[in-house]
Amino acid sequence: MPKGSELFLVDSSGWVEFMGDGPRAEKFAPYFEREERLVVSAIVLYEVYKKLLSAQGSSAADRFLSAALRARVVPIDERLALLAARISLDRHLAMADAMIYATALASGAQLITSDAHFKGLAEVTFIELD
Repeated sequence: MPKGSELFLVDSSGWVEFMGDGPRAEKFAPYFEREERLVVSAIVLYEVYKKLLSAQGSSAADRFLSAALRARVVPIDERLALLAARISLDRHLAMADAMIYATALASGAQLITSDAHFKGLAEVTFIELD
């Protein structure tokens, strides 16, 4: 459960569950309650928008965009790219996952995910899929 003034970065799996009213949407819901505590990776913006646009059409993709852009979107810059490269090598993460994790760490945010690639990493809240 979210704590006090902690920042959160919900990864793509969480956004898709929440925006699509998936079976685990309620597990992610508490992390979306306070937009001022929500950080969005530019990679998450790309992944979720593309997935929703492809699977559900522009209406669903635009609803996501409206919600995501009310939070603080973190752009990719050279510092983040280099941190992600190190994380990718150290943790054996694919580029997109490394960028998402680097964004969370650089922003001082807790990564909220159900993606098994992140399980066991520091500053990660892992939500089981049941």
